[in-house]
Amino acid sequence: MLTRPCSRVACPRDAVATLTYVYADSMAVLGPLSSTHEPHSYDLCAIHAERLSAPQGWQVMRHSVLGEVGYGA
Repeated sequence: MLTRPCSRVACPRDAVATLTYVYADSMAVLGPLSSTHEPHSYDLCAIHAERLSAPQGWQVMRHSVLGEVGYGA
């Protein structure tokens, strides 16, 4: 699989996680890097994935691969 860059502006690091939003449920969902780029998702590096926060009243759902601890650094 080819690497993809972090979606954050001017971030030079490779993405390790994919962020999607579920607006109906006021939820941000962060999981392992998707196998393909999706147009309505954001690929994040480990640093930006760890720092992720959501607007007040929203939940952040973090999914990880079994056996993985965090997203690394």
